[in-house]
Amino acid sequence: MGRTREAGCVAAGMVIGAGACYCVYRLTWGKDENEKLWDEEDEEDEEEEEKSCSGKTEKELKTNVGVGAGGKPQDDSKSKVEVNVGPENGPGVKKEVHPESQSGGGLEAKAKALFKTLKEQARAKAGRGIRLPNISRNRTLTSSLPCPGGRGGGCHPGRTGSRARNRTSGKVKRKNRSKSNKAPATAWPVRKGKFSFPYKIDDILSAPDLQKVLNILERTNDPFTQEVALVTLGNNAAYSFNQNAIRELGGVPIIAKLIKTRDPIIREKTYNALNNLSVNSENQGKIKTYISQVCDDTMVCRLDSAVQMAGLRLLTNMTVTNHYQHLLSYSFPDFFALLFLGNHFTKIQTMKLIINFTENPAMTRELVSCKVPSELISLFNKEWDREILLNILTLFENINDNIKSEGLASSRKEFSRSSLFFLFKESGVCVKKIKALASHKDLVVKVKVLKVLTKL
Repeated sequence: MGRTREAGCVAAGMVIGAGACYCVYRLTWGKDENEKLWDEEDEEDEEEEEKSCSGKTEKELKTNVGVGAGGKPQDDSKSKVEVNVGPENGPGVKKEVHPESQSGGGLEAKAKALFKTLKEQARAKAGRGIRLPNISRNRTLTSSLPCPGGRGGGCHPGRTGSRARNRTSGKVKRKNRSKSNKAPATAWPVRKGKFSFPYKIDDILSAPDLQKVLNILERTNDPFTQEVALVTLGNNAAYSFNQNAIRELGGVPIIAKLIKTRDPIIREKTYNALNNLSVNSENQGKIKTYISQVCDDTMVCRLDSAVQMAGLRLLTNMTVTNHYQHLLSYSFPDFFALLFLGNHFTKIQTMKLIINFTENPAMTRELVSCKVPSELISLFNKEWDREILLNILTLFENINDNIKSEGLASSRKEFSRSSLFFLFKESGVCVKKIKALASHKDLVVKVKVLKVLTKL
């Protein structure tokens, strides 16, 4: 029995040593192996290995130590140790280890051989990326990392949880690596509101408070402070009593100087504030100084942008009356080009602006003599919605009435074939398009078409 007990102790020591070596490997050497991205060939090998190992079942560690008659132990070459290394839920990987004779190194030699075998098996498993069924592929967020605000900001995934999962799954590692954690670049710096503004943007302020806001706006160069001050002044300019107060405090030049800034957000807020102030006729007399600058910036800024829409709204308010329309007559071709190129909202706002000019007979000659794109006729198609069709029909109706009242029909030789006069009156295409709209499904559009046709 002494030999049997000794063999049992040897086997137990080998199992304990193998477990310790495997733990050391998982904590040290295996760490770098999981940082690599594996090729498609490894994935195919993994599928083949999983198929070949699917029929196998895990077995416990077995040590066959036989004692023959006469108390002689069996030959060491017949003593086999089966080692099962792998996760419990995954396919088992078996390896037979033939320990050397005890005279050739004893327990130390056996441990080295077993450790070498375990290391090779672990490397093979790490390379094939064995998948565990209980691994979640969802990314987690570390609670200690804040989510930065502003434009283009994002939350970064926690590195600890990600690395722990990637040690056990090569495929999860590849899928996570494919997603970029880099925040997109922003065109303008993120607003950092460290300055404590004395008022809320929706507060209705008195004249002394408005003076304080204007002083802040005049002295600061901080974009965040400028934006808050402009929004505060714009909201207060929606009330008639504050429209007068801001003008009397000299606020129009202070606000208008920010038209020259490069920041599109500041320009947009500036146009919004001036737009609310322009409802007052006395304020229009102050704003007219900057109307050409606003028009030029509106035409050259990014198409369909918020700055362009804010500029068009300001120009529309400034041309409601006939006093300042002549200041924008040089931009008629640009307005018609924008009417053709812009999106739905830009088209509608541009039509409202041009309709203001068509309601002033004195502007008719300059309006119909400007060059316009021939594609403008496509706005009379049935595919457009009610608002666009009603606006383009109103524009045609006003121009047709003004041509008759100003007697321009007899002087048709003055206008080129690319002019608005030729497109609306001489080509005949526009009239055909309008007659086709008589069968439109919208009743309001049909009534408007009939009204226009009766005036032809």
